[in-house]
Amino acid sequence: MAEPLSATAVLAALRAEGVRVVEVGNWRTHNRAGHGAWGPLNGSIVHHTVTKGTASTVATVRDGYASLPGPLCHGMIAKDGQVHMVGWGRTNHAGGGDPAVLTQVINESYGTRPTPPTRGNSNGVDGNSRFYGWECENLGDGKDPWPAVQYDAIVRVQAALIRAHRAKGDDWGTEAKSIIGHLEWSSDKVDPRGFTMSQLRADVAERLKHPASWGSSSTTPSKQEDPMAGMTKADIYDAVWKTDKIAAPATSTTIKTNPTWAPASILVDIVNNVRAIRAGEAAQTAAIAALAKLVGSGVDTAAVVAAVEAAIKDAVIDVNINSKDA
Repeated sequence: MAEPLSATAVLAALRAEGVRVVEVGNWRTHNRAGHGAWGPLNGSIVHHTVTKGTASTVATVRDGYASLPGPLCHGMIAKDGQVHMVGWGRTNHAGGGDPAVLTQVINESYGTRPTPPTRGNSNGVDGNSRFYGWECENLGDGKDPWPAVQYDAIVRVQAALIRAHRAKGDDWGTEAKSIIGHLEWSSDKVDPRGFTMSQLRADVAERLKHPASWGSSSTTPSKQEDPMAGMTKADIYDAVWKTDKIAAPATSTTIKTNPTWAPASILVDIVNNVRAIRAGEAAQTAAIAALAKLVGSGVDTAAVVAAVEAAIKDAVIDVNINSKDA
């Protein structure tokens, strides 16, 4: 049992453990304050997101959805091992769970896993006040892979929490029994799926036998795995084309209501404009050629067509320059 770490303290603990942290917006003050207590803290719960695509997953766990407001966790551990901090304080991640499991976590009195929970979200005790929550990007279907760099980050995050609480004198033991999965807390949950919590606790416990700097640092590019390992084409598309917004083109007819576009929209707009320019160029070339024939044999048809094409090319260059300046 312990008072929650401050946002500054948890950030320092994660980074000391070699975790690559991404701070998302106002995460330090983004929480469900006023909707229940946060603390004392007895442990940490690991979840899977049932989503794909890091950018969209971060948005979901930060903002939530109609029936469940965000934040939905404290941090989201992505496929590439980066941990996106989205909230600090009470969050909507654990819901109701079994009080018997809570007692076992507090006392660290269970064996390889707590007794199976008999209560769930609708009839359990409040877990949002007692646990840190970590969502992990995965479809949760038992088939979606867990890249080694992501699993390593999950281990590091949990070890960092235990290490930080032990440093301030809290009773969080070395066996990692403060760490449980959502399926071990609530009878109506199955996450995380794809690895066992008993193995995760064993790996965390092993890590705690060593200093926080133990093992190859996940911040060292030469030592980390391919950050795209385990990513699908859809994941890569989302990461590249659905991230930062770009100012809408000045020629956009919807610029007042839609002032920023996703990169994919900008690319589509460029392609459509180029196609329109080429179609116009072809039509004008045909028209000039037909006109030259009507005027008579004294007109150099090829010279006229070349001059028109050169003029159109200059216009295209001007359009491109103006687009880049906008």
